Amino acid sequence: MSDHTSPFNAIPPVVLLLTAGLALPELLFWASKSGLVPGARGGDDMRLFALQRFAFSGELMDRMRAAGQYPFAGMIRLISYPFVHASFTQMVFAAVFVLALGKMVGEVFSQMAVAVIFFASAICGALIYTLLLDDPRPLIGGFPAAYGLIGAYTFILWVGYGAVGQNQYRAFSLIGFLLAIQLVFGLLFGGGNDWVAELGGFVTGLILSIPLSPHGTRRLLEALRRR
Repeated sequence: MSDHTSPFNAIPPVVLLLTAGLALPELLFWASKSGLVPGARGGDDMRLFALQRFAFSGELMDRMRAAGQYPFAGMIRLISYPFVHASFTQMVFAAVFVLALGKMVGEVFSQMAVAVIFFASAICGALIYTLLLDDPRPLIGGFPAAYGLIGAYTFILWVGYGAVGQNQYRAFSLIGFLLAIQLVFGLLFGGGNDWVAELGGFVTGLILSIPLSPHGTRRLLEALRRR
């Protein structure tokens, strides 16, 4: 009897659920556009409706803060915006990040910790985006949450390099490379300010890894003492 092990067996279920959450709206848009959803509006119209309903709006947050009122329909955008994307391609890239980084982080962290980092990074990334910028464009896509997982993975590398006496700043090579790529693309093709939310997500994931990882605080203190 041959042993066929599914590659998905090694991926924590929470990571698969988060990735499926990113992909499901695109599947719905495609089904609507293809006429597979009776009575539904077209795929493009449905995407526009989803963006209007679930994208994070800094202007809306400012209005809620000024009024001192925080209705559910407005606050839910803090955790709904990662699941709506401008295009199928954007979703694919975000899903690949979440799947790959989530798998690596999930090998060390608990599934609950992975979910907390994902959503907390999305929330903090959006709030930082609002506080630091006055950008009227809505924030969409799973990248701030994915960058939170990059932050957690950076923490894992930091601790790992410290344990074997290697240069711990190598742990920041991935985020440095990604930010450099964004800078180049921004200079060549123009770009928005989403990188602010993504960097905020990264910092959130990095900081949360201290209390959420197994023995994270002790390992961090030991690494700092060695320096």
